[in-house]
Amino acid sequence: MVCSALRRVAHLHVYLVRKASSVSKGHHRQALGSRPAASEFAARGAPGGVVELLGKSYPQDDYSNLSQKVLSRVGRNLHNQQHHPLWLIKERVKEHFYKQYVGRFRTPLFSVYEDLSPVVTTWQNFDSLLIPADHPSRKKGDNYYLNGTHMLRAHTSAHQWDLLHAGLDAFLVVGDVYRRDQIDSQHYPVFHQLEGVRLFSKHELFAGMKDGESLQLFEQSSRSAYKQETHTMEAMKVIEFDLKQTLTKLVTHIFGDGLDIRWVDCYFPFTHPSFEMEINFHGEWLEVLGCGVMEQQLVNSAGAQDRIGWAFGLGLERLAMILYDIPDIRLFWSEDERFLKQFRVSDINQNVKFQPLSKYPAVINDISFWLPSESYTENDFYDLVRTIGGDLVEKVDLIDKFEHPKTQKTSHCYRITYRHMERTLSQREVGRVHQAVQEAVVQLLGVEGRF
Repeated sequence: MVCSALRRVAHLHVYLVRKASSVSKGHHRQALGSRPAASEFAARGAPGGVVELLGKSYPQDDYSNLSQKVLSRVGRNLHNQQHHPLWLIKERVKEHFYKQYVGRFRTPLFSVYEDLSPVVTTWQNFDSLLIPADHPSRKKGDNYYLNGTHMLRAHTSAHQWDLLHAGLDAFLVVGDVYRRDQIDSQHYPVFHQLEGVRLFSKHELFAGMKDGESLQLFEQSSRSAYKQETHTMEAMKVIEFDLKQTLTKLVTHIFGDGLDIRWVDCYFPFTHPSFEMEINFHGEWLEVLGCGVMEQQLVNSAGAQDRIGWAFGLGLERLAMILYDIPDIRLFWSEDERFLKQFRVSDINQNVKFQPLSKYPAVINDISFWLPSESYTENDFYDLVRTIGGDLVEKVDLIDKFEHPKTQKTSHCYRITYRHMERTLSQREVGRVHQAVQEAVVQLLGVEGRF
């Protein structure tokens, strides 16, 4: 893996720093596509180093796999920047919940948490949510670890247990989340989620129902595709109806009346049954959120044994790209005034359709290399490309595989598409970046390139 190779050849960081600095020349402003600074690779030091983040120090170990490129995004909090498109979506969701769901004294039922630290423990991110120790979502290839015990949260669900344990029974959590992923117009290593949770007592769930006092939340039976072993079928039907009705009202508030909605059964370790909502938008079915009935084991462990609950999570970028016609996820990080001014509206519910700055031409280069003998994941390569190429890289496609008939060695050929979001790229500029990527692959993977 790239991250393990980085630790084994820590002395090569000097090379990378020089290379990152050399491809930086000629770029005079920090914007989309700006080259890495000299400290770009500092966070990938060998075990024994320290990562400084949000005023705290974290010792590095064999799990540390952060790049300065990702760390530079921590604290940006796009969802809290007024009039940013992600802020607009967040505020629309908050407004809906504040108006639709109120307590006995007409105060909002849901509390909102939008400034929680993205640094969490692995227990918060995985174990508290009943994610098994061998679950693939824990892989280093898919996450950003500060060390073996701390990481950048992979989902806002990492805060569920703590808030439930504090006695809350209705809340929204909004924040930046971090995942190593492919490179294209829909994926970025940092994105933003909004999480919602609501718990019900027996009285609250069955209030107003005929013979509601005789109905029960819990029983001891067997688990099925429709319910958990501890829930009664009556409780299951009511809470599933409430969940789907709540979310249908939410997306109708955002996208308007007359929306076609369908529910697709799915799986999450921390809910059962679980669903994804899809909407028919401009003739295309699009998945917009995931949800489900919270696993009672999770609720019980947080100290709410007498309650049953639901949870949902949605991606702010996903909704904003659909609603505002934003074609590329990199644009959310733009500081170009031509982009930002389009979302300075007096009413958060005002219709906005993004007007492209321009369609600048792409520059395409291919890179081929033999895979290392040790375990290799594509996300390691993608992370390397992001670190060196930054937001100049629009997408990376695996276009060919070859296995040598005698040595059984395998090579991959990737096509890297470079396109700046705000100006035209020169062939010379891209050439410097692409050469840096090629040399980094050889140095870090310790393999022969086939350029």
